[in-house]
Amino acid sequence: MKKLALVMMLISTSGWAQSPKKQISQIKKFQTELNKEYRNPKETPLRGDNYTNFKQHPFFPVDLKYRVTARFDRTPNAVPFELPTSSGKTQPYVEFGKAIFDLDGKTYVLTVYQSLNLIRKEGYEDYLFLPFRDETNGKETYGGGKYMDLRIPKTNEIILDFNKSYQPYCAYNAYDYNCPVVPEENFLPARIEAGVMYEDVYHH
Repeated sequence: MKKLALVMMLISTSGWAQSPKKQISQIKKFQTELNKEYRNPKETPLRGDNYTNFKQHPFFPVDLKYRVTARFDRTPNAVPFELPTSSGKTQPYVEFGKAIFDLDGKTYVLTVYQSLNLIRKEGYEDYLFLPFRDETNGKETYGGGKYMDLRIPKTNEIILDFNKSYQPYCAYNAYDYNCPVVPEENFLPARIEAGVMYEDVYHH
């Protein structure tokens, strides 16, 4: 998991009452931090020429339509399960809840998970993980889907800002990284034109 978006979520926990200008500023900060991470030789997943040639990620234009307030229904008595990963192994997760939201007049549901490994680490106890796929995958975005980092909300609502969605390290380096596979239930039959885009130049 990446620490970058976790930091960004900490900054944005006040979510609901923010002005559009503030919301856009936070998205731009997320983009800056993501680019900085990939340029940092100690953090980047990029290798060889991909790292040498990297300047910045391509992003969809910021669009606050894709920053939605979702109803958050926590999953009672959830049973831990093994989530498959890109290497064929698994990692322990638990379903934490369902995020229900409207976009372009349609209602969608995404399942939000919690990593049972990550919550043992100090500072990550309230970390939530939202992997999803949509109809941009394999075109403008990575075929395997995208991720979003969240924090446990204090209410029964949660902000999903798809402008802060990012691609797994496996999109750029499938050899060195083991990434959770997006569950089928988290496929959105819609185009989510937000967040990081994909360039084949990274994928060899």
